[in-house]
Order: sequence, then structure tokens, then C-alpha cells
Amino acid sequence: MPLRLFSRGLAAAILAATVLAGAVSLPLSPARAEDAIFPPSSRFGFKPPSDMTISKRFTGFERLGGGAMLSIVELPAGAYPELKQSFTDENLKTQGLIVQTREPVTLDGGAEGVLFTGELAPADGQGTPASRKWLLIVGAPEVTGIIIAQAAVDAETDETMRGMLTGLRVRGALSLDQQIAALPFRLSDLAGFRPVRALAGNSVLLTLGPRDQVTNLEQPILVVAQAVQQSTPQEQRDGFARASLYANQTMKDFVIERSQSYRQNGVDWHEIVARAVDIPSSQPVVVSQTIRFNPDGYIRAVGVTRADQREQMLPLFRQVVDSLQLR
Repeated sequence: MPLRLFSRGLAAAILAATVLAGAVSLPLSPARAEDAIFPPSSRFGFKPPSDMTISKRFTGFERLGGGAMLSIVELPAGAYPELKQSFTDENLKTQGLIVQTREPVTLDGGAEGVLFTGELAPADGQGTPASRKWLLIVGAPEVTGIIIAQAAVDAETDETMRGMLTGLRVRGALSLDQQIAALPFRLSDLAGFRPVRALAGNSVLLTLGPRDQVTNLEQPILVVAQAVQQSTPQEQRDGFARASLYANQTMKDFVIERSQSYRQNGVDWHEIVARAVDIPSSQPVVVSQTIRFNPDGYIRAVGVTRADQREQMLPLFRQVVDSLQLR
């Protein structure tokens, strides 16, 4: 996330910002639907400058070649009062934002918001800031938003960035089917799995069983997510795959049983099968991680199941992964 705001989760991130010191609310004309551009799966739409496009790296917009960006984080509606209370200048400064102004704003449909403007704190605490930042928190009836915009000094005017933020439009919740359809990939064979949640416009959580909320691994789960970045060189892919597996903070004591690269249908893949321990439940589990390498990044699929289900579930994980295609 461009502003290191959620390094310790929402509770700590929420240590960020504001008491509305007697400012006057700014009524704004709502953007027309045809004027707003919505990133895939996002409830928040904007009218960005013509040289900013929907990002493939995060939920939001960025200027090709750099210089300006806007990212969107969506939270439940109930999160807004806590954000509003805890976003203080001091806490935002610890996250790299030196607040210069703050003001309450009224947004699309009467949604409440607070707009902060400031500068990115220099890495060494000295010198001239490299960029300007704008932070908008939004409290709509059904969703809370944190909108973070950044532009290099002199790359974009304050008026343009403020107009983009405050011209925000909020749309109704997308159905799960609509969110799935907006993903940058598709799975043509779910092998009995069903999607229960789409995240950030680039990932989907699937499970096999009747429950949507899976606790103590009572059901196997499979997460498929796309990441856009520089292509990983062939000789570094095994190390990259292992590091990705070990980075999972919900499991420990990994023992890799198999780690191999392969090529299928003209595409490079890497697969790891490992044993581990699920930290929340302390149960032994089997993990299947498969990475499809693309010219502009990769798609990673991670399946987790109880150890006693491995013989049944590993072939099903692979069946789903083999059906993965880019849109």
C-alpha cells in the first residue's frame, strides 16, 4: 500500500488522524455516473486526468511512466468513526505523511469525508519532500474508503488532485459474480470448489464445503491472486517460489516435499507441495503452491487442506490450477 498505513492491521493503522477542528463542511456536486471510472470490483469511482489509467498493480489509478497515482482501500461501513477519531497528525507523520491541511467534505450522495493534504516525509528526515500526498477517508452508508493519492512535486496541481478525490462517486455493492467476472483471470474448472470472496480486483478465495467462513481448516481453501511486477528470471524462480511460501504468516514449520518448474501450454509454471502447521488451529496441513509466470508478473494459487485430506485434495487443487487462463 503506497502509504504504509496498515502495517499492523486496521487497529494500528487506524492510529491515524483527525479531530475536525471547527472547519466548515464543503458541499460538492455529485459526479454523474457517466463521468466516473470504477476500477474492477471497487465501490469508488473517479474522473482521473486523461493520462492516468486504471492500475494493474493495485486498486486505483496511475500515470503510465510514473509521477502520479491514486489507490483505494475499502473497509466495512462501521470502520469510518474509528478512522475519523484516530487519524491524527502525529500518527500520520509516523506513517510518512506530514499533514498541512485537513477539512471535512460532503461527497457523493451525502457521504461524509475528511480530506488531508501534505507532503511525503523525507526518508532521512531532512531535505525537500519528493512528492505531495492527499488522503481522503470516506464514510458512506454501506462502505468506508481510504483513498491515497500521491504526485511528484510539480507533476500535478493541487486543484486537479483535490478535484479527482472530492469528485468521488460511490456505487452499490457488486455481486460476487460481478466481482469474479472483473478478475484478470478465469477458472474454467472449479473441481467442486466455489468462490466465497473476491479481493482487491485481483484475487479470489474458494472453498470446498457448505461454510463461507472457514475456521480451524474445517474445509480446504484455495486462493488465486494476480501480481503485476517485473518478470522473474528463470534462474531465480525456485528461490522466489520458496520465499513466497515462507512469507505466509498463518503457517509455520514448513517441510517442502516437492519443488519443481514445468512448462505447460507454452507457459512457465512452478509448483511446491509442502507440509506445515496451521498456526491458529495447530493442525498439520498440506500446502500446494503453484505460480504461473507471466511477462508482466505472475498468478499464484495456494491451496491448504488438513493433512488427512491430502490424497483427495491435492489432485483437485491441481485440477483448478490447470484450468486457469488470462482474460
